[in-house]
Amino acid sequence: MPLNIPNKLPAIEQLKKENIFVIDALRASKQDIRPLKIAFLNLMPIKITTETDLIRVLSNSPLQIELDFIKISSHTSKNTPIEHMKAFYIDFDEIKKKKYDGLIVTGAPIELLNFEQVTYWEEMKAIFDWAKTNVTSSFFICWSAQAALYHYYGVPKYPLAKKMFGVFEHTLNDPLNPIFRGFDDVFYAPHSRNTEVRKADIEQVSGLTILSESDDSGVYMATARNGREFFVTGHSEYNPSTLDTEYKRDVKKGLSIEIPRNYYLNNDPSKHPVVRWRSHANLLFTNWLNYFVYQETPFDINDIQ
Repeated sequence: MPLNIPNKLPAIEQLKKENIFVIDALRASKQDIRPLKIAFLNLMPIKITTETDLIRVLSNSPLQIELDFIKISSHTSKNTPIEHMKAFYIDFDEIKKKKYDGLIVTGAPIELLNFEQVTYWEEMKAIFDWAKTNVTSSFFICWSAQAALYHYYGVPKYPLAKKMFGVFEHTLNDPLNPIFRGFDDVFYAPHSRNTEVRKADIEQVSGLTILSESDDSGVYMATARNGREFFVTGHSEYNPSTLDTEYKRDVKKGLSIEIPRNYYLNNDPSKHPVVRWRSHANLLFTNWLNYFVYQETPFDINDIQ
């Protein structure tokens, strides 16, 4: 089954060009299926790009999925047209009494701030607390993974001497975990961050398990509560040009930025990126949807506890 997304969302036309199967809400309503309800809290500044990236990897599932795009009530996006926000996004206040089969929370370009300095930190804490009892499985990406680890388990983040920027090799600590079904022994994922969480801190928390890590980029994925929470420090959802866009943007601004590692052909920014992570990105999100959302969520969504 395809992804059921709001009518006229800009991502629809882009994904159709990529031969990705999406349908709008009108057609989906004619299929006699209880779709999985997924809340997508998008904290990234350029929201349309992030929407398209996430929809792309979610669409490779046989499940019908209904997405609600959520925004922070206490923060106004400056990089996405207000018309888009009004048409497709709802405030957390509007859904906090609802239940969802899954929740995805993106990263945000605020890593170097202490969590308590983030202007919407109180609302983020409320969302994290709500997710524990109103969502079957939550998937936190990059900054939100660090924030959730800190809020739930007291795991600190640390500034890096230089940005973790590029595509890195990762290994599996628990190859038999269903999240890794179909994975190779080694897989690649992009990273773009200025802070990190450390293995030693996570290992001190009895409820947390590190599932995957990298010699170069450190902890990649941790989980808790039997798969009700996943914390992913990288960006498997990135499209082929994302790191290129970030690199050239910072170069144009005159910022100190290194070439993203293991990304361009022959490590040459004038050449095209070499995509090494697409197949595993699709597997990652499909496995999460199937084994930790669809297989675990109750038929009556109101029975989620």
